[in-house]
Amino acid sequence: MADVPFGFSSGEDPDRDNRGSNDPESGAGSNPFGAFGIGGDFGMAELGQIFTKLGEMFGGVGSAMASGKASGPVNYDLARQVASNSIGFVAPIPEKTTSAISDAVHLAETWLDGATAIPAGTTRAVGWTPSDWVDNTLQVWKRLCDPMAQQISSVWVASLPEEAKDMAGPLLTMMSQMGGIAFGSQLGQALARLSREVLTSTDIGLPLGPKGVAAILPEAVESFAKGLEQPRSEILTFLAAREAAHHRLFSHVPWLASQLLGAVEAYAMGMKIDMSGIEELARDFNPATLADPTAMEQLLSQGVFEPKATPAQTQALERLETLLALIEGWVQTVVTEALGDRIPGTAALTETLRRRRASGGPAEQTFATLVGLELRPRKLREAGVLWERLTLAAGMDARDGVWQHPDLLPGADDLDDPAGFIDRVIGGDTSGIDDVIAQLEQEVEEDGDRPDDPGSSDN
Repeated sequence: MADVPFGFSSGEDPDRDNRGSNDPESGAGSNPFGAFGIGGDFGMAELGQIFTKLGEMFGGVGSAMASGKASGPVNYDLARQVASNSIGFVAPIPEKTTSAISDAVHLAETWLDGATAIPAGTTRAVGWTPSDWVDNTLQVWKRLCDPMAQQISSVWVASLPEEAKDMAGPLLTMMSQMGGIAFGSQLGQALARLSREVLTSTDIGLPLGPKGVAAILPEAVESFAKGLEQPRSEILTFLAAREAAHHRLFSHVPWLASQLLGAVEAYAMGMKIDMSGIEELARDFNPATLADPTAMEQLLSQGVFEPKATPAQTQALERLETLLALIEGWVQTVVTEALGDRIPGTAALTETLRRRRASGGPAEQTFATLVGLELRPRKLREAGVLWERLTLAAGMDARDGVWQHPDLLPGADDLDDPAGFIDRVIGGDTSGIDDVIAQLEQEVEEDGDRPDDPGSSDN
């Protein structure tokens, strides 16, 4: 069964009874206190920690209500706290490791200069711990998660009968706050898991970190390198080259980040809810539930919020998948060209990462749990082939010039028929790049001449 977004529940978990309390995949279900940094075996003295954390959570709800300030659909302060507690203590990254990362990124940038016309986009290179990753990416996660969480919380209240709303009264605010707490807790746990799996700041294809900061997570890289035959230094340089190549696009293609994040937002906002489950629940709704945190937690996890695919979601998903495939394919092409003769294991590492993305690795599964969206560039291989053939047919400059405007990029159909797209780029079709740019320049000139035209005021 595919993952569903946080706040949803499939109602099925065939492995739940077989999971032990120490199973890292079991999450909060096997140890309800795991989010507070408390293990499955704890003594009475540690109960104080639980009540202290709960007091902080619900104290924050009370303060927000008293001030009249809403915390939003997700309690991100709680998400950060839960993620930090779940990650636990992480030793600082040694200076030697940080220096090695900086050297690898600098070397990769030098080699990439000969493989792409797009200039370097990194301003500095750093090593991140899992906690660093959470702190530096949470701002983008807010933009990704808010649309889905907002729709979940608003549709719940909107579906209640009027008499139930009247009975609930001010407690509806409490319900909203409780929803933010529930979502924040789940988000924090998911981010903690994801922070130990991602290799770089751009590993899932989205610009999650600060612009221009090439970030590599040494702990995850070490886990990734286990079982591979390549030297650690080559693996680090390969990942540094991928990170640097991503930053070249995100830094010098100004519309790219907004297009990616906009597609995710469009997918979330296009979601529709199956109201039958909500209507059934509302018939037996008891307003007293809103004052009981335990009951609220159960209420939010009953699986009544079942998402339904809509045409708007399908369109947004296709746009996102195509764009992710084009980014990954371009990165793969330029990195292979830059490192192919210098690092013998480039092809093997490229294939390992391609399979990791295509099969929906742990990082993609966690993202699907967060926002109900799988980040699988399903046509990654086709995109790689298109960029390779375009490079051979038109050259590096023409290939990279395609990123000048989103209308110049290949579409989903072009990935299946790269020859037709390549013909257009090299001038075999009037819709090639040169013609599009010439048309844009002509329109700009016409706009500039229009005020001097005596007849322009009639238009």
